Amino acid sequence: MRTNDGKSTANEGTLEILKRLGVLRTGHFRLTSGRHSDRYMQCAKLFEHPDESAELCGRLADAFAEKLGARGRRVDAVAGPALGGIIMAYETARALGARGIFAERENGAMTLRRGFKVEPGERVLVVEDVVTTGGSVKEVIGLLQDMGADVAGVGTMVDRSGGAVDFGVEFIPLLAVDIASWDERDCELCRGGVPIVKPGSRDPSKG
Repeated sequence: MRTNDGKSTANEGTLEILKRLGVLRTGHFRLTSGRHSDRYMQCAKLFEHPDESAELCGRLADAFAEKLGARGRRVDAVAGPALGGIIMAYETARALGARGIFAERENGAMTLRRGFKVEPGERVLVVEDVVTTGGSVKEVIGLLQDMGADVAGVGTMVDRSGGAVDFGVEFIPLLAVDIASWDERDCELCRGGVPIVKPGSRDPSKG
């Protein structure tokens, strides 16, 4: 597990669980960012399994409870971007005894719908299943801050950004993995005619 202070600690069992459940896929993939890769972390496979989902979200909740508790801070709500962050926000919120909400796109912009809201000054933890560029998470952070919320931190199951993402708040991934990705113009798999799959839920052409 790597936090934004650059330190690393082992998170025993996390990778083993993700491998066992078929989360790591190989092939030719177009990522949410629009970049291409020969491997993909399909965390939706994790959320097929409630026991393992609850266990890993509980680990993330414990990590934040330890960090924030030492500073006398609480978490009022946990928010995630649809779709990847919906179940994760619910399970992490349950472990923290907080509300679980999610943001979704409306006319291309992240927004809170379905009666969800945060009050000014509430401390909100943002979670996402996989972070690559961090674009969706940054949108959710901006949305919450515009509503007056205090973003307590960001948590993810898998950080595949190579440590390049800075959210400006505490960032805790359960697992950091280095998976190569490249621009479409530089993709050897495209040149080789390998069929491409877009496994994510968001169209990169729509921002």
